[in-house]
Amino acid sequence: MADDVTWQPDERERAAEVESGTPFDLSVCLNEPIHRLGGIQSYGALVAIGVDGRIEVASSNCATVLGRGDLVGTPAEALFGADALDAVQRTLAAPTGDRGLLPVSVGDREFDATVYRSDGRIVVEVEPATQERPFVFSQFYPAVRTALTRLQHGRTVMDVCAAAVAEIRALTGYDRVVAYRFEGSAGPGEVIAESVADGLEPWLGLWFPATDIPPQARRLYERNWIRVIHDVDDHTAQLLPQVTAPLDLSDSTLRTVSGFHLEYLRNIGVRSSMSVSLLNGGRLWGLIACHGLAPRRLSAEVRAACEFFGVTLSLQLAALQEAEAAQARQRAREALLTLVTETSDLLRHSADLAALVGADGVALRVAGQVTGELPDAVWDHLPPLAAGQVLSCDSLADLHPDLRSDQVSGVLVLALGDDDLVVWTRPERRASRTWATDPERPVRVGPHGQRLTPRGSSAVYQAVVRGRCLPWTTADEAVAEEFGTAVRTAALRRATQLAAVNEELRRANRDLDTFTHVAAHEMKEPLRGIATTAAFINEDATLDDLTVRRLDTIQNLAQRMDELINSLLHFAQLGHGDLRRADVDLRAATIRALEIAGARLAERDVEVTLPAPGTTISADPERLQEILINLLVNAAKYAAPEPPRTVSIGAADGAFYVRDNGIGIPETHREDVLRLFRRLHPRDSHGGGHGAGLAIVDRIVQRHGGTLRIDSTLGEGTTVWFTLDDH
Repeated sequence: MADDVTWQPDERERAAEVESGTPFDLSVCLNEPIHRLGGIQSYGALVAIGVDGRIEVASSNCATVLGRGDLVGTPAEALFGADALDAVQRTLAAPTGDRGLLPVSVGDREFDATVYRSDGRIVVEVEPATQERPFVFSQFYPAVRTALTRLQHGRTVMDVCAAAVAEIRALTGYDRVVAYRFEGSAGPGEVIAESVADGLEPWLGLWFPATDIPPQARRLYERNWIRVIHDVDDHTAQLLPQVTAPLDLSDSTLRTVSGFHLEYLRNIGVRSSMSVSLLNGGRLWGLIACHGLAPRRLSAEVRAACEFFGVTLSLQLAALQEAEAAQARQRAREALLTLVTETSDLLRHSADLAALVGADGVALRVAGQVTGELPDAVWDHLPPLAAGQVLSCDSLADLHPDLRSDQVSGVLVLALGDDDLVVWTRPERRASRTWATDPERPVRVGPHGQRLTPRGSSAVYQAVVRGRCLPWTTADEAVAEEFGTAVRTAALRRATQLAAVNEELRRANRDLDTFTHVAAHEMKEPLRGIATTAAFINEDATLDDLTVRRLDTIQNLAQRMDELINSLLHFAQLGHGDLRRADVDLRAATIRALEIAGARLAERDVEVTLPAPGTTISADPERLQEILINLLVNAAKYAAPEPPRTVSIGAADGAFYVRDNGIGIPETHREDVLRLFRRLHPRDSHGGGHGAGLAIVDRIVQRHGGTLRIDSTLGEGTTVWFTLDDH
């Protein structure tokens, strides 16, 4: 139990208190420490034994129940005997849970003892045995086995719960036994199955407010499978000595009952009760609630049978839900096969995606980009989820009290990983419910003064539920999980395939680079031979003018081929070797580039504007020099026909640029100029060249992980933008 957690009623509950004209504070009930009320039901007795073997706490009725009083401070062995205490120790040491049940004797009287540990003490709760001793399992088990067999024949949740309430009523003799299912961990509950004595008003289909079972009670129900109240008018036996922080009775069988709950039971005519927890995944799913019109004591054996029933029923319900989920997964798999192949554009298949879980709409958050119709406030209040985890919420108010939306009332969220989410949405479902009390007035003043009286009569109330969607089922969650698994599996498969393709591409590129390098080297030698031979013939022989011109052409072509091969070799080498990044001053780098390109710019009378001082760029200094030289040389080659002619280098909006006012590039050719050896003009125009400059620049930018973009207007100039990613 978390003693320091404070629960507060919501605004509707507070308003109901005001309308009822009572100063009663509902938060007192919501925060009552019901596990530390300092008393037990008087039909049994309690002693708590310290580490020294002496009794440190005893109930005030020990003299009546055990025949011995004034036990505090006395040795426990004097009360129970050494053999019994050894049996207690063995029971607590056994791997059977936090509590144990065993028979003990005090004097000549037989008792059933429940033992557990609390606050560093061993607690022994005893109650007079109601069955003959010794206990005979063969007489007890057949009836329980028959009841469990009937239970396992149920095919649906309703069938199983109907069988359970009938069997438990037959086993215990209570007048009313109902199966009660909660709407969410802190929501109201609905009676979904009932077995009731003749003449009693039926409760089947009734809803009960969430305040009927406050949070601290729900936590105890998750901890203990069974809770029995012998008589609502029982006189509580106080624990002695009375202290500020009484013994923690969270695991107690005899724990006394809150006055609020006793008033609740009296008000609906109940004298005795039993609750059996129904858990799903360790969380409270519902209750089997039993009510008697007269005081009723159950033997330890019957209580054990009911607890066994609760465990079995919980397992059966979980199995049914798992079967339903498995069927839903199977139905969804065909649709999943289509969807998982389209994860890059899921919204294009939003109708199919929504149909998987019967949703109204779908929203996505992938790589930080949000698509679909979902209020921003909802995104802000979604809790962190691990990859594959699913969160369902029938009301946005469950995420945050202030969340309201006219379009969305509930969400089903699937985490794909890396903060990527799929969110299915459902609109409000206005459902009419029949309540066992006025849900707008859950608190009233009872006839016994300032006491909680949740129900003043057997009247029922019709109310329309607002702000909630059709509840998400276990099957819906299972389909969402299946979709997440399918997406991750498909992504992994594609990643594996992509890795294989990339490796093949890298191998092909290596082979191509090797071929280019080898071929270029092998071609250079014959070309030099051709050029040299042509020169020798021209020098040594007496030739006519036509032959001389033809030999000159051979020499020029060989020289041009050699230059092209050099450019090709350099382009291929750009793909090899590691970059040696450094923070480079762009202004200083431009000045060094002008040592090579400056003469060409001066020939065309191009005015250069240097970058602003202090502008830095993360790059390989030598490769950056190549970028700047090539772009500056191009600015000279393709300068404007008439002055003024300008070129400027700088940075803006996170990118770097080289801008000229030259002849420009037609829009239809902006991609072509980035291809190797692609010229837009005749070979000898605009200063000649091989068309490799911009291709080399683009290759260097790509090696840096950056991007290159060309903005140009024909006749007005060109701006080459580039980034060199520093990650």
